[in-house]
Amino acid sequence: METTYQVTGMTCGHCARSVQTEVGALPGVSEVRVDVASGAVTVSSAQPLDEAAVRTAVDEAGYTLVS
Repeated sequence: METTYQVTGMTCGHCARSVQTEVGALPGVSEVRVDVASGAVTVSSAQPLDEAAVRTAVDEAGYTLVS
């Protein structure tokens, strides 16, 4: 399953790696792709992810998940 989220505040590769690390640590996540320019974070997972868990992971990385 693949889901794309919008994240604000990312400006560089370091930002992308922070989001990849935090979201990638969620149970069931197999891949996280980040496009800093558009703010798109595409997550591949075995099962649908709880948006609250994704929001918390993005917050931990220092950024904001757009509803």
